[in-house]
Amino acid sequence: MVEAIDPYTLLIYRPDSIRVWQYSEIRERLRWYYMVMRDEMPAKYRIVKRIESPINPYDESVDVKELWKIHDKLAMEFRGILAKIKSGDMRLEELGEPEYSFLDVKIAIARRMLRSCEICERRCRVNRLGGERGFCFMDKDVIVHTYFLHMGEESVLVPSGTIFYGGCNFRCVFCQNWDISQENPRNGIKVTPRILAKIQEELRRSGARNINHVGGDPTPHLPFILESLKYMDINVPQLWNSNMYLTVESMKLLKDVIDIWLPDFKYGNDKCAMRYSYAPRYFEIVTRNLKMVHDEGDEIIIRHLVLPNNLECCTRPILEYIAENLPRALVNIMDQYRPEYHVARNPGKWPEISRRLRHSEIEEAFRIAREAGLNKCIEDLCFKGEE
Repeated sequence: MVEAIDPYTLLIYRPDSIRVWQYSEIRERLRWYYMVMRDEMPAKYRIVKRIESPINPYDESVDVKELWKIHDKLAMEFRGILAKIKSGDMRLEELGEPEYSFLDVKIAIARRMLRSCEICERRCRVNRLGGERGFCFMDKDVIVHTYFLHMGEESVLVPSGTIFYGGCNFRCVFCQNWDISQENPRNGIKVTPRILAKIQEELRRSGARNINHVGGDPTPHLPFILESLKYMDINVPQLWNSNMYLTVESMKLLKDVIDIWLPDFKYGNDKCAMRYSYAPRYFEIVTRNLKMVHDEGDEIIIRHLVLPNNLECCTRPILEYIAENLPRALVNIMDQYRPEYHVARNPGKWPEISRRLRHSEIEEAFRIAREAGLNKCIEDLCFKGEE
């Protein structure tokens, strides 16, 4: 088992990160993540690497439709193997180490998608492999701005091995990471997938409970993140910290390698999504993707950042949707909003969100959560109780 960061450090800075695991409800809802974190189960990507592809997926003569057929067949095989591993009927070591794996199929498809990019629902269709840049500002390069053991995440996640990627497919007017997401997204360090693999290994060996892919947003870097997994074998949960504005194709490539999801659920309607993030069809796309991972049994902590004056249009419909459609999800109702970036520079254009939250507003958010049925709470995580 990989030892966590010095427990005395956690007791001083985040005692809740130790205390939270005393609750059986949290251990049960995050059972897979907990066991991978403790090296009692293999991370999903390590299983995906052991499932054999019947062909060389990098062979350019193979049509992408054929690759998808193979992918979907291997995905079914993966789910069967995962179930056996979870039940204790199979061990990772019983699987071979094929020349070409299910992971290689995913990498090959993702690289082809970059030629006419449809990684996210912007569907820019630019040739990123040819050097063209999408709405996200990214092309063929992996841009990492920083990585470190993050002590400020949810209690179950810290210390989190967080990697901040450049670029984003949103244009949030209040973005707190605006320097790396929008204004200077390419001013980080260019790394290869092999170097990205070494970063993840270094973070795990330094005590990370997980590898936290964030930004900006990690979505533009999905093909390179998949490729990085080819060059590592250290056991560590993969965490996707994202706005979840991915295409169905990207979700299919991603979901078999992610052990725990940390999505933002920002807006309860498309009008607010367009006004604050310029994100068309937001509610339809994000709820589709959240349902996709929830309904397959994946473990999720949904973040909702409460915005001033947006409780009825956003907070209420979001919390009600989660309670009704994503009952196994944990929810972090966040009160950290502050007017940043464009809102701070031009508050008159967005007057309704040009201030911090009032205490009464966050109290109202929790009242709405209880009213919706998210009436159980352990520290910063709310959830729907068992019926």
